[in-house]
Amino acid sequence: MIVPRPPAVLAGGLLTMGVLHGVAPAPFDTIVPPWLPGSARFWTYASGVAELAVGAAVAAPRTRRAGALAAAALFVAVFPANVQMAWDWRRRPWPWRAVAFGRLPLQAPMIAHALRVHREAG
Repeated sequence: MIVPRPPAVLAGGLLTMGVLHGVAPAPFDTIVPPWLPGSARFWTYASGVAELAVGAAVAAPRTRRAGALAAAALFVAVFPANVQMAWDWRRRPWPWRAVAFGRLPLQAPMIAHALRVHREAG
């Protein structure tokens, strides 16, 4: 059985989400906090580009350490979108609420994973 290495998991997730932000932006537009200036689509594309850049940095051994630290920062930066989603979905049927609220605590292990990759790239 092949077990993916932590850098590959981190880079793969970031690259996948970055691509999704570009090819299917509408769902991401809906969770952009309204207090951000500019259009939701701008923030969707900007965060997608950031995910692609950070994912590429994590994938390359020479930039992995900095890329993983940037990934941790990116996960913190997008947390308000997860909060917005939980708020907007608070009156939906319980399975939808479970997804929206379940995403919130998942940011912590994602940040921890990025910091682990950062440390191990040392």
